[in-house]
Amino acid sequence: MKRFSQIFLIAGCFFAEAKLSAQVKKEGAVFEPLSARQLGLQVGVMEPGKWNAITDVAGVKVGHRTLLKGDSVRTGVTVILPHDGNLFQEKVPAAVFVGNGFGKLAGTTQLMELGNLETPIALTNTLSVPVAMEAVVEYTLKQSGNEGVQSVNAVVGETNDGWLNDIRGMHVQKSDVIQAISTAASGKIEQGSVGAGTGTVCFNYKGGIGTASRKLPASLGGYTVGVLVQSNFGGVLQIDGVPVGEIWKQFSFSNHLQNRVDGSCMIVVATDAPLDSRNLERLAKRAFMGLAKTGGIASNGSGDYVLAFSTFSGNRVFHQPKDRVQVIQVLGNDAMSPLFMAAIESTEEAILNSLFLSGPVTGFKGHAVESIPLLKLKALLIEHKKIPAFK
Repeated sequence: MKRFSQIFLIAGCFFAEAKLSAQVKKEGAVFEPLSARQLGLQVGVMEPGKWNAITDVAGVKVGHRTLLKGDSVRTGVTVILPHDGNLFQEKVPAAVFVGNGFGKLAGTTQLMELGNLETPIALTNTLSVPVAMEAVVEYTLKQSGNEGVQSVNAVVGETNDGWLNDIRGMHVQKSDVIQAISTAASGKIEQGSVGAGTGTVCFNYKGGIGTASRKLPASLGGYTVGVLVQSNFGGVLQIDGVPVGEIWKQFSFSNHLQNRVDGSCMIVVATDAPLDSRNLERLAKRAFMGLAKTGGIASNGSGDYVLAFSTFSGNRVFHQPKDRVQVIQVLGNDAMSPLFMAAIESTEEAILNSLFLSGPVTGFKGHAVESIPLLKLKALLIEHKKIPAFK
């Protein structure tokens, strides 16, 4: 009986893989976006939050504005809000880690100096940073309670989407940024070729916006770490340790891919753990390790940055404090390691989601970027025993 069961199982696996192989070979297959987990891939060992998104950190909201116009405009804006209140009046602890500084991350010097964030974080394309800054400043000045404000440190990050988008046209307007802020929401986040990820390219496939999270068990504090990425970089793609780029011979500086290794990656890390700017910087450094696990190489022309902030309400920095001395709670250094691991896993999975959930795009000058071939990838992951054959 046991032998018959084994034969049945082997036959079933063979049938499933044969069916999958036929699907892979089928021409003109319609792209069906699947997250890493929908594909059956479990990245890392820690448990995700409810939404497996940066919005699993309570209070965090995300908004997109996607611009698709004619045959050349493929760009947009993505914003991240740490909490519902007046962020300028109730700033949050924050930090920046620069993996490679070929970029235009505005607002970093004050953020690094004071260790706090006072505006929403906006992500867009390289040449739209100035208009996004203007919009974030305008939004902040118009908030109730900010009538006397005369200085605003707007934080705006970017990647260069000039391969698919008419970037010189500078199509992003202030109204687009304001709309992204006003429509920002918690819960499930739209991912893929949306917002600031509309025109991005990653590992020579269509990149985009991706997100993921990890929830620590109660024994480790029960804290949540969430990550959102804007992926637009190159290297040698690895997926959960499988050398996909090497196997497919699709990697930067090969005969197949001589260009588009540059482009940048923006990583935003949120947590509800009580961290100060020093340990938030340490957390940001670990998130960069998640990028490395996907095969990113932080090339010369790639601006790779990590912004990290804590939403812990007890550590908010008031613009007009009542007391000269602020009393805060800070997680001890020895308790940071689980958060480090959570940031690494969340970043790795967020980057994969940005790839898996982005469909093919044709844009500026007819340039076309295909989505990562998920059926072909699924067959490879089954072969390497990373996902079950029946998933």
